[in-house]
Amino acid sequence: MEIHAVTGAFGYSGRYIARRLLHAGKLVRTLTNSPDRTGEFQGQLQVFPLSFDDPKRLTESLQDVSVLYNTYWVRFNHRNFKHSIAVENTLKLFEAAKKAGVKRIVHTSITNPSLDSPLEYFSGKATLEQALIDSGIAYTILRPTVLFGKEDILINNIAWMLRRFPVFGVFGDGQYKLQPIFVDDFATLAIENGNSNTNEIINAIGPETFSYRELVETMASIILDKKRTIISIPDWFGLIIGKMIGCFTGDVVITKAEIDGLKSNLLYVDAPSAGTTRLTDWLREHQETVGTRYASELSRRS
Repeated sequence: MEIHAVTGAFGYSGRYIARRLLHAGKLVRTLTNSPDRTGEFQGQLQVFPLSFDDPKRLTESLQDVSVLYNTYWVRFNHRNFKHSIAVENTLKLFEAAKKAGVKRIVHTSITNPSLDSPLEYFSGKATLEQALIDSGIAYTILRPTVLFGKEDILINNIAWMLRRFPVFGVFGDGQYKLQPIFVDDFATLAIENGNSNTNEIINAIGPETFSYRELVETMASIILDKKRTIISIPDWFGLIIGKMIGCFTGDVVITKAEIDGLKSNLLYVDAPSAGTTRLTDWLREHQETVGTRYASELSRRS
């Protein structure tokens, strides 16, 4: 049987990809920084560490793999992880895949990556896209904006704040756009392209486009069945509020780079939808549970 490998199958999007692969009858291997978090996959996956500090071992973990689905990345710079290190590690992963004879890589990027971007998230993703294209390995590059689903962070934590605070602040005018895609739609798209024979770059966006203000207003209407007061706030004030909530939750709620990315409209592209599940429909289905608990990025990485 062909072996399909997924980085981070015990995480978020990687979990959905691994689940779909298993349902399709594939032999699945994961490369992970959390080998003890087997969860629902107990005994179903081949588990290898992400040995970025040992290139030989990393290459061995990819032996006999036909398709590699790469979801490895970091959301923001932190004392324990940085975008620059994530770029270095992913380049090592691509090199190991080439040495191991991996036939195809389905790589998770971001909308509007640019080598010239002042934001490390977007310039780092552009560097990796170019490296993969230059590697000679067959590829599909998927460019999602925001993923939503049961384990997501952004949509969940907006809902969490809406449930707890009478006022919600948006940065500036809130007219910058997002195109959320359901995480299981993203996983389906990834697997379809794992079986492809062509090199492609796909904007992995959902069927609905919202301004940020409209997104918050829509979520409040669906989840709470009432309006919330939405006010415009300066970025610096939003960062202070985020840090205050972060002290309470033990997490990084928002960063300046994330605000800059939002306000620069980098999470919007003029392209056809690649997913079919509407966020509004999903919210109605999960209105009793979404946002009832805070989702911590740092806890997920601990």
